[in-house]
Amino acid sequence: MTESVIGGEKNSEEGMRKKILFWLVATILLTTALLVEAQQPTKIARIGFLGYAPAHNIDALRQGLRELGWVEGQNITIDYKQIEVGRNDQLPGFAADLVRLKVDVIVTTSTEPGLAAQKATKTIPIVMAGGSDPVGSGLIASLARPGGNITGVRSLLEIGGKRLELLKETFPKASRVAVLWRPEGRGNAPQLEEFETAAHSLRVQLLPVGAKGPNDYANAFSTMRRERANALITVQSPALNIYRTKIVELAASHRLPAIYSQSEFAEAGGLMAYGSSSTEQYRRAAVYVDKILKGAKAADLPVEQPMKFELVINLKAAKKIGLTIPPNVLARADKVIK
Repeated sequence: MTESVIGGEKNSEEGMRKKILFWLVATILLTTALLVEAQQPTKIARIGFLGYAPAHNIDALRQGLRELGWVEGQNITIDYKQIEVGRNDQLPGFAADLVRLKVDVIVTTSTEPGLAAQKATKTIPIVMAGGSDPVGSGLIASLARPGGNITGVRSLLEIGGKRLELLKETFPKASRVAVLWRPEGRGNAPQLEEFETAAHSLRVQLLPVGAKGPNDYANAFSTMRRERANALITVQSPALNIYRTKIVELAASHRLPAIYSQSEFAEAGGLMAYGSSSTEQYRRAAVYVDKILKGAKAADLPVEQPMKFELVINLKAAKKIGLTIPPNVLARADKVIK
């Protein structure tokens, strides 16, 4: 009986040793597998950027991507193909370069870059960070069902009438309002039509003054003075936004009460602005890039348009031209710069 017990103890010890050895081997194999997996290079997504945008918009795109876990130099690279201002002729070549680089997605800044990218590729997903009329220009089939390889965020231009109303309410004496616009801009003509409709009901006469680029702005404001304009409104245009500091300085020097399309103008010293923020559009574009890099198809992502609009008033600018903002307008401001 003693031998039986001893033999059982030996068998038990041997079984335990086998179990320990098994778990040791399993642990080593698992650890090795994890180390090998950790050492495997992470796929770096490649993003193409086409068009022109000021630095703060590009920073907004980067910030939006970082918030979603995409960091340049770690898991993404961004190939910037920024055209010179007014050089849309550079777009086809830059778009072809991005296709040759085999980027995973292309971000475009406005309608013209979107059209160039669309012509260059039907397979690489394209995310709009802006664009005045993506349906009318043929970029997408509809906002809800874009189809093809393009989606993103469009610019909303159909609030020009509201902007003109705010200008008239703030400055009731406005009777001859200059409109600074870009004749070659795709979304400019529809905005002028909307201004005309609002001007008729407000009994305001409009004076459209075209300017192709920064070298034309001084002459444009001289024309406004010569034609006795007593207020100013601008169309929504990426090109005007780029030179917003120059424009607001000219408006102040001519003592023209002015309302602009984006908050960046008021922050640069303009009197007031009503519209959506371009930086917010670029942050929203980052959301589309994230979804596409994670497997979503552009055709299945509805195009987004701004839903929130801000009224920004710059009291420093008002004081500079001797204008008092009416209390009822000031009370509606989302942001007041003092």
